[in-house]
Amino acid sequence: MQLTIHPSIFTKIPDFKLGMIYYNKTTVSASPQMLKGRLQLFQEQLYFELLDKNISDFPGLEEWQSICRKLGAAHPVTPSALEILMNQIKSHKYISSFHSAEDLNVFFSLQYEIPASIYDADKITGNIKLSIGTAEDGYEGLNSQFNTFPSQLLLSDDYSAFGSPHTDSIRTAVTEESENILQLLFIRPSLNAGEAFQLTNACGKMFTSINGGDFSSAILTAERPAFTIKKEV
Repeated sequence: MQLTIHPSIFTKIPDFKLGMIYYNKTTVSASPQMLKGRLQLFQEQLYFELLDKNISDFPGLEEWQSICRKLGAAHPVTPSALEILMNQIKSHKYISSFHSAEDLNVFFSLQYEIPASIYDADKITGNIKLSIGTAEDGYEGLNSQFNTFPSQLLLSDDYSAFGSPHTDSIRTAVTEESENILQLLFIRPSLNAGEAFQLTNACGKMFTSINGGDFSSAILTAERPAFTIKKEV
């Protein structure tokens, strides 16, 4: 399975970086109390920080909105999953625990101020392409709506579109039955390659420390726009 970033993205954002982590033979389950407590505490800390700040005051969110504008997205920019999370916390509506994989995905997104997404790799058909979507591209999302992605980042496999930094699809959703998982981190372009690699590896180590299994990771850039994921049996 190969993951490729379309050249049009680098034309608009030359320093675009994508962190990729493939988890093999993981066990997704109800989150341990340690993770639940850590996620709750982090949200409480963010809530008090947001009392004196706007969402756009967070460097990661401001940088993400800049990316969307460079891609040509309509104004106002469609909020990313990260921005939706932050607005929920600002409204004192904390995210409840779902399962160990999703809780960690939320934690990484909030901690590093980046959109992050996870997919059941066994539900992905063939190769994966990250491109700029059109008004005709879309899928039924986890938000129970049919979503389209004009001038926004969009993930597609050989079957159809299935993911984005804004909302993910029902088709490739991670469940407690998932064993092989693909996680994508939409890393801030301002981070250098070394920082991006450290961030991605830190996420991989924490994920497997809780869910078990092993992981492989890579940073995709203009110099390395494709990576082959070796799915072990």
